[in-house]
Amino acid sequence: MRVVLDTDVVVAAVRSRKGASRQLLAWAIEGRIAVVTSVALVFEYEAIAMLPRHLAAGRLTSAEVSMLIDALVAASEPVVVHYQYRPQLRDPDDEMVLETAINGLADAIITFNVADYRSAGRIVPQDFGIVVLQPSEAVARLRGQTESSLGREP
Repeated sequence: MRVVLDTDVVVAAVRSRKGASRQLLAWAIEGRIAVVTSVALVFEYEAIAMLPRHLAAGRLTSAEVSMLIDALVAASEPVVVHYQYRPQLRDPDDEMVLETAINGLADAIITFNVADYRSAGRIVPQDFGIVVLQPSEAVARLRGQTESSLGREP
């Protein structure tokens, strides 16, 4: 599954060593899932994850967060955003996540804010064949795929 991680997922992984967001980040760094990123999205990851309140919550230094993001970027596939599809969403900050997903041929956007990807009663990414999942849903699906590929029941 090719995915784009919304910034809130990266921040949650920085703030807590437990949970679905940290699991997704670990799988991405290990190469178990394919993550696509754009330059703009990586800059946002860094800017938001480095805020003092997130560093304090995760008991991490800015150097440690920088290493974590660098590892994620190294394991990710870079996407050049050739086409912009604006405006599609209510929040302009979410547009770059959607555009990264579209241009990167992602299967899913993983976010805590599923509602942010709705407009006029529809889930916009679905128009492009992209599902929107919360981190826990993504982990469950990915675990199911792994178990299925090993011949086990999900």
